[in-house]
Amino acid sequence: MTEFSPGDIVEIATERGLAYVHVTHVHPSYPPAVRLLAGLHAERPADPGAAEAALTALVPLGEVLRKLGLAHEVVARVAPEAGAFPTFRMPIRDKQGEIVYWWYWDGRGLSFDAGRDGAEDLPLREVMGAARFGEALDALG
Repeated sequence: MTEFSPGDIVEIATERGLAYVHVTHVHPSYPPAVRLLAGLHAERPADPGAAEAALTALVPLGEVLRKLGLAHEVVARVAPEAGAFPTFRMPIRDKQGEIVYWWYWDGRGLSFDAGRDGAEDLPLREVMGAARFGEALDALG
């Protein structure tokens, strides 16, 4: 169970400014799919959910923010995304550890497409923990 719902815009107070996360989808077996929005702000913008996504990930957001000791609150709600669950990619590696192809997961099942256009831009199918989420926040600006 998640404490956030699709459409929530979560404001996160960092030492360097306010960051925003848009909760896009909830999956019954994984943490919520979220978009970490680009940029840090000195004060809350008029439309905090308007920024482009810096990254998309599966994040147990409440737990991660508590571990990082970051104050947060839902400051806006936008209509939940009407689109399908985001597609994530998973590398399949050979014995030497080299990626030989990718599997794609759309929240329902796996598919394989050797020549998929834009595959390198898809997020990885992994649960992002506190350390990596903290690094992503640091990279915002």
